[in-house]
Amino acid sequence: MAKRRPSGDGMVRKREDGRWEGRIVIGHKQNGDPIFRHVYAKTQKELMDKLHRNIEDYHDVDLTEDSRMTLGEWLNRWLSEYKAETVRPGTLRGYRTLIEQYIKPQLGGKQVSLITTQDVQRMYRRLKKEGRVIEHPEKGTQLADSTVRGIHSMLHLAMQDAVQAHIIAKNPTEGTTVPKQSGGTKQVLNDRELDAFLAVIEGDEIWHDFFYTELTTGLRRGEICGLMWQDFDERNSTLKVCRTLHSNKLGVFSLGDTKTGTGMRTIVLPQSTAELLRRRREKSVSQWIFPNPVMPELPVSPGAAYNHLKTLLKRAGLPSIRFHDLRHTFATHALASGVDAKTLSGILGHTNASFTLDTYTHVTPDMQKTASGIVGGFMENLFGKELKPWQESERAGTEP
Repeated sequence: MAKRRPSGDGMVRKREDGRWEGRIVIGHKQNGDPIFRHVYAKTQKELMDKLHRNIEDYHDVDLTEDSRMTLGEWLNRWLSEYKAETVRPGTLRGYRTLIEQYIKPQLGGKQVSLITTQDVQRMYRRLKKEGRVIEHPEKGTQLADSTVRGIHSMLHLAMQDAVQAHIIAKNPTEGTTVPKQSGGTKQVLNDRELDAFLAVIEGDEIWHDFFYTELTTGLRRGEICGLMWQDFDERNSTLKVCRTLHSNKLGVFSLGDTKTGTGMRTIVLPQSTAELLRRRREKSVSQWIFPNPVMPELPVSPGAAYNHLKTLLKRAGLPSIRFHDLRHTFATHALASGVDAKTLSGILGHTNASFTLDTYTHVTPDMQKTASGIVGGFMENLFGKELKPWQESERAGTEP
């Protein structure tokens, strides 16, 4: 039996056409036969430089026959075998969209083990410049930075799994440059806008309880739509958040775990919200706290909740915010009212308090006004009302 050649083993020869060819072992088939990679150059020195770089890359990697599949084929397998049972349906649909619309047209036909960091970087550059599928009236064919970052994040995961499966030697997304996070401002309803929204839902018999509960708990959309009466502890005024409702196409729903492990939590309800749910339970005919208004045997659709929010905002003359901004509004006002970050982190189901502060703390004009009053108050206590240091400086600057 022939000795198994180790990965990284290579040979060099000069071809009849004058070029130099190098061949290295990058893996083995199931029967033990070596899998080769060929490298070409005009001169022996150039070839040796290329060959040494490849030998370093493939030393002890030992790829499988699957390394010959295309990137498109690997991504199909990755979705079905690695992600189908591990991510939420909406996330899986998002991954598939990114793959079919953006990655496959660019690199889907290339052998996955031959894709380089330069290939990936060129793809990001092309997508950023002309990757939009449907031309935008203002941005044209330019793809949003957030979409390019999403493509990078997903492809990085897929290629890292390919490394672990011995399909590629290294992750080609490492070392690439993607657009930076812009840190766009999330919208928060200020005190006046919050009062206007509460006034509008007060007259909505069907949706009042839903949106009042949302504003006083900050639940994610799928979490509040998936609440059942078994989650409500009337005696202790608590609500257990233990599932999320996914809205699939064609009106089909599925229940899943909360977004994170810490997302499964029990929160203490404000007295007004607990009393609202007690009254609601007395006349309920469904297992769902917020059932579909037409078919109470089903939960309210996350899509219907989103659409009705837009209707209410328009009716109140308010900005067209996202549903998630109601959660953001709750968190920001809770912090402004003195709720500590650790407690709020537990209510929101975050992994730690620092994430809560980084994600959900935004300074609104109301908060700025309150802060300025506090600062002005203690500065007067320190320096007196008659004259402050900066006034003295201003006066000195105006005197001749």
